[in-house]
Amino acid sequence: MRIYTDEIINAICLNMADRRGVSPTDVEVQLSWEEEYGFTAEVWVKGRSQFILESNILEAIEQYMIKQYNKRVFRSNITLDADEEFWADITEEG
Repeated sequence: MRIYTDEIINAICLNMADRRGVSPTDVEVQLSWEEEYGFTAEVWVKGRSQFILESNILEAIEQYMIKQYNKRVFRSNITLDADEEFWADITEEG
């Protein structure tokens, strides 16, 4: 299965909203990839900025897959990649 930029951003928004006790609409996300840090995202919650690392993005995708697709996946089953857009390839063990 593959999810793209919009769903990855939705996953992060939902995850951060749960953590901060705010509405997902109060969260904004900008994904990026850097040689030194790999995949990161700048997240704004009610105007306050923070950076999250790839492990946080993978955690958000894990939770998203459970809540939206009723599928239990592990970080080891998620591979992030990007060219013009970001995507996550998700394999299911079985």
